Amino acid sequence: MMRYEGNEKLADETSCAGVRADLKMCLLESECCRLDKKTPRQCLQDNSVPPECQVLRNTFYECKRSLLDNRQRFRGHKGY
Repeated sequence: MMRYEGNEKLADETSCAGVRADLKMCLLESECCRLDKKTPRQCLQDNSVPPECQVLRNTFYECKRSLLDNRQRFRGHKGY
């Protein structure tokens, strides 16, 4: 999870916004995007991203899935 200093906040206040921002930054800092000049979507489709980005991708998926799951009303949304 990225740490924000001072009064920094994400402009997006929706559910899963923190996970989305972390995934985006992880993908943009990966070698696939920096050196190969591919888009983050192409890197995800090629599975050429580091394992920490794969973990964030799975966390983002679970967070989005929990928005549709009625059982999560009682447990709360996954993610941060």
